[in-house]
Amino acid sequence: MLFDINLPEIKEVSTKGNSSTFEVEPLYPGYGMTLGNSMRRVLLSSLAGSAITGVKIEGASHEFSTIKGVHEDLIEIILNLKQIRFSLMDEEKVTVSLKKTGKGEVTAKDIKTVSGVEIANPELIIAHLDSAKSKIEMELQIEKGRGYVAVESRSGDQLPVGMIAIDAIYTPIKRVRYSVENTRVGQMTNFDKLILDIETDGTVSASDAVKQSAEILVGHFQVLAGHDVVSVGTEGIITAEQKQEADMAQVSVEEVNFSPRTTNALLNNDIKTIKEIMELKPGELKELKGFGQKAYEEVLDKLDELGVSNIGRETQE
Repeated sequence: MLFDINLPEIKEVSTKGNSSTFEVEPLYPGYGMTLGNSMRRVLLSSLAGSAITGVKIEGASHEFSTIKGVHEDLIEIILNLKQIRFSLMDEEKVTVSLKKTGKGEVTAKDIKTVSGVEIANPELIIAHLDSAKSKIEMELQIEKGRGYVAVESRSGDQLPVGMIAIDAIYTPIKRVRYSVENTRVGQMTNFDKLILDIETDGTVSASDAVKQSAEILVGHFQVLAGHDVVSVGTEGIITAEQKQEADMAQVSVEEVNFSPRTTNALLNNDIKTIKEIMELKPGELKELKGFGQKAYEEVLDKLDELGVSNIGRETQE
């Protein structure tokens, strides 16, 4: 058979700073190039990251402005701002500020962050102030996205008055290279070994980046295989059935028409949602205080009706 070979393994063979090298072997002849090219494309284009999308600097009305007492012009400052790497916990865009007075360097460390925002490269130099009286004040708008998005592609965005839109470099991947070598499997010497060299910006590890990219690829192949995939992201592949089950799990026990006695018994045991019922280990439902065989059967039948996991069914048999 075509695939009567050992399943390939991935090994992280070296790590230095934000760079890692991975080896994947053995792969059927030709698969090294196929996987390498696919992974490289996904790594560079499809991973989520955070970036500055707008900047408002006191005394600068457009991107060709100069700022008194600041060595760099606004174009240079914007180019430096694009290199700041952020980790943004929430999905909503946030605004942070920077104020600096006095001669010397202005770095990303001078940015006053808010909860849920971290800077991966605080040492990055943004500008230089020329004298003790020099100052710079700015507001930065940060948001999440994927890949690289030019200002022209965001023409519909509404920025605060005075804020200048800038190109957003969302991707957390700085560099990806791959090569393919021959490796031996038994007497065969023409199997492939894929070598991946990945450098990130520090907001995600190289190993996590590989996992996320693989999940994205698998999700697309799941669609080609006829599976109903709702989304693919950092949480993995989510099918329509899984999403329906997850949504149903948030429903209150008071919303699903249990009998009053069963509802009260669940609430008295501090069980308020279908999800909390599903999280019970087999047998635990039957042992709840004030919970008899009739209530037990009612809950199992209701879970069947809702199309979610019917925990404890084997205990009944």
